[in-house]
Parts: sequence; C-alpha cells; structure tokens
Amino acid sequence: MKKYLALTLGVLTAIGGFVDIGDIVTNAEAGARFGLGLTWVVVLGVIGICAYAEMSGRIVAATGRPVYDVIRERLGPRAALFNLIASFIVTLLTLAAQIGGVAVAIQLASGIPHVVWVAPVAIGLWILMWRVKFEKIERILGLAGLTIAVFAVSIWWLDPDWSALSGQVMSITPPPGEPVPTYLYYAVTLFAAAMTPYEVFFFSSGGVEERWTVKQLGIQRANVLIGFPLGGLLSLGIAAAAAVAILPLGMEVETLGQVVLPIGLAFGLAGMIVVLFGFFTVMVGAAFETAMSCGYMLAQYFGWQWGKRKQPKRAARFHAVVAGSVLLAFLIVQTGVDPVMITEVSLIGSAVALPLTYLPVLIVANDRQYLGDHVNGRFGNAVGLVTLLVVLIAAVAAIPLMIATGMGA
Repeated sequence: MKKYLALTLGVLTAIGGFVDIGDIVTNAEAGARFGLGLTWVVVLGVIGICAYAEMSGRIVAATGRPVYDVIRERLGPRAALFNLIASFIVTLLTLAAQIGGVAVAIQLASGIPHVVWVAPVAIGLWILMWRVKFEKIERILGLAGLTIAVFAVSIWWLDPDWSALSGQVMSITPPPGEPVPTYLYYAVTLFAAAMTPYEVFFFSSGGVEERWTVKQLGIQRANVLIGFPLGGLLSLGIAAAAAVAILPLGMEVETLGQVVLPIGLAFGLAGMIVVLFGFFTVMVGAAFETAMSCGYMLAQYFGWQWGKRKQPKRAARFHAVVAGSVLLAFLIVQTGVDPVMITEVSLIGSAVALPLTYLPVLIVANDRQYLGDHVNGRFGNAVGLVTLLVVLIAAVAAIPLMIATGMGA
C-alpha cells in the first residue's frame, strides 16, 4: 500500500498543474467553442511535461539535488537569474489565481461574495503548509482531487453523439465560423497550462523532500507516467462535458459557475456538491504547489536552506518567502480582480517563459558530469527536442495572439 501511496506526488503535481481555476475555465470554454478540437494540444502538453518531468526526477535521483540548484551551477547565476525572475512572477500570479479560485468555489456553495473568503482562504493555506506534513498534503489533496472525474462521468449520463465527439477529436482545424487566430490562442494557452514551469520545480523539489535516489527511479517514472496523463484526462473530461452540454447552446463560458452546468444537468444537486468539493481540493492543491514553488525557486537560487521538513529556525528565509508569497497573492486578489483573468494572464506569461525553464533542463539531462550513466537516451532527447521546438513556437506566438484576439474574445 505504501508503494501505491508514493505515487500521489505525481497525482498532486499533475492535478495542480492541469486542473486549476484557469485550466478549468479555459478547458470548458475551449470545449464550448471548439468541442474536442483541441485534444491534440492537450496530448502534446502531456507528452512534453512527461518528458521534462522525467528528466527532472532523474536529475534529482542521480544528484540528490533539485533541478533549479543544478541549473544555476551548470549555467551560472546570470543565466539562471532570467529563469528565476520570469518563473517567479508567473508562479506568484498563478498562486493569486488559485487563492481567488478557492474563494469563488466557496462563493458558489455559500452565495457569499468571493472577496469575503479571500483572507480566510489565504490564512487556511498558510496553516496547511505550516502544520500538515508534506506526505499527508500530497496524499489527501492528490486523491481528493480525483473527484473532478465527475465531468467525465457526466458525459455518459448525458448520452452524447459519440460519432460527433470522435470527429471533433480527430480535427486539428477550427470549426466553421471560428477565427484561426482565436483557435491558435486557445491552443497556446492550453499548451502553456500543461507545461507550467512551477510543475517542474515542485516535482523535482518534492523528490528531494522525499529523498529520491537512483533506486527510486521506478517510482519516479511511475509518478510521471501515471500522474500527468491522468491530469490530462481530467482536463479533457471538462472540455468534453462542455462540448456535450454547452456547445449545442451556443453559450460562452466565462466564469466558474458556468463550468458546472453539465454536472447540474446530469446529476443535479448531488453532482454540484461533488464538483464544488473537487474544485476546492484541486485549487487548494494548486495553491500549495505554487506557494511552495515560490520558496523553492528563491531558496535554491540563493543557496539558502530550504524544505518543508526543515523547521523555520533552520530555513527561515525559505519559510518567509513562502509566507510572503501567500501574502502578496492575497493582496492581489483582495483588489477584486477576477481570478480567471489573473490566470489567463499568467498562462500567457508562462508560455513566454517556457523556453527559459525547459532548455536548461534538457542541457543538464545530457551532462554526464552530473548524471553519469543516467543521461538522456536518444528517444528522450528526440521527445525533448520536439517539445522544445513547440515550446519556442508557443513562446513567440503567445503575445501577438493575445493582442490580435483580445485574449480569445
């Protein structure tokens, strides 16, 4: 049983990376506008994040050090600084969106405006990180987040036209009436959501927290090959439910409340309770990941003591950065800005920052000085290079597409 529970780090990382407030709404809106016509993007994203997460886990197992620490040493502090600045800003914005998303989920359940809940959510998150052990957090939130599978279950209950859904999956062009730039904008944001930089930082740092060695390479790869594809399937379930229930209505999805329409139609109040619980847990998980990643990045760059296992007096600066990041994120959301808008902006920023994250990982994964016999093989390099090419295209196209489409409007 302990062996199976060891897989929950990958489940938590994947669910937090694939299914947060922005991804939930973006997948639902993509499903409502394009059906399952962007499935190919999610598949590319899953393959890419699996390739680079596996490299990151292997770096941890072979060196006993997190990826960011090795990158700084291998490329030098100046090159790593660009990665740090871009990744930290994107991750902080994503943390703000998650805190806001949890507050919105509570609003849907209570009817009380989400701004009232922002402070309690931020305080609760800080207490969770302060008092609950890493293993318990990853297991509880990782497994509880699987309730999002209710979207996939709702598809069968709604009895869709399966041939139409299959046709959408096979399509790689926008449906009639949808502009190509808008279609490509959603393709870029979905890909960026799958490849968000903090996933690598959290996954590799979590591996150090769990003390991976080369003897645990099998567990590390199982985390990757089970957790991330599972996250991709959950996100496709959201898109498919929207394609079945919302696309025929010609309705746009802009809020979290509209996303739950397929669940309400399929299962009524009971389904709504399940899905709101799922939203709550996945966004708390994503908030935990992003808050910890903020601390991991800065501590590993500057060479501070770090780790959730370490007492604050032994890693004071790390814990201060984590707490300070939660405070900054709280202040951003407390202004009343829409959490969905925050995440959409962070996804574009993520797309631009992706090459700064993944190129160094590929370089280190091929360095025998660090990995010895555990360097990339030909297949790993082939997948890594193709993914990096897609990452570069997404980075170049992100901002022009955002401007041209008015953020997908």
